[in-house]
Amino acid sequence: MEPKQNKNEALEALDFIINVLREHEKDLDRLISQLGIITESLGETGEITGKFEKIEEHMTTLQSEITNLTNCLAVPRDTSSSSYTSINPVNVKCRKWEDFKTMAASAKTVSYLFKTSENTFQTNALKDGKVVSFTGEFPHNSSLLKLWLSRELDVAEEVIFEGVLNIG
Repeated sequence: MEPKQNKNEALEALDFIINVLREHEKDLDRLISQLGIITESLGETGEITGKFEKIEEHMTTLQSEITNLTNCLAVPRDTSSSSYTSINPVNVKCRKWEDFKTMAASAKTVSYLFKTSENTFQTNALKDGKVVSFTGEFPHNSSLLKLWLSRELDVAEEVIFEGVLNIG
């Protein structure tokens, strides 16, 4: 009976090995599934990274365009009437409207910006290579503000814009 017993032991051992292999197969299937999920999420992360890179490129382009626009606004059209060759541009911040009005009269360009959170507006004027600024309270109607600034400063409405004016 030894050969039959050896055969039974061999079959039991083979059964054991098959069961262990099936367990390993299940583990491998589970791990492959998890790896697939991880790979998909990494792919999405790669897509997000690509989108961030595109946004950064767009921001860099916008920053360059804003710099170019600022430089264009700062280029003198009539070199005999104003000098922009100052190494350090002068920024004058007025606390009183009358001071701003006097210093900014007949300016080359005027900008304004509403600060709704503070219920104020800011206006900047480019005159003789200086940026003259004022911040104070004013109503929220931009077309009225533009017309009012034009009359107050004796400046054409075409050179007044909503935004920030800065040199350098």
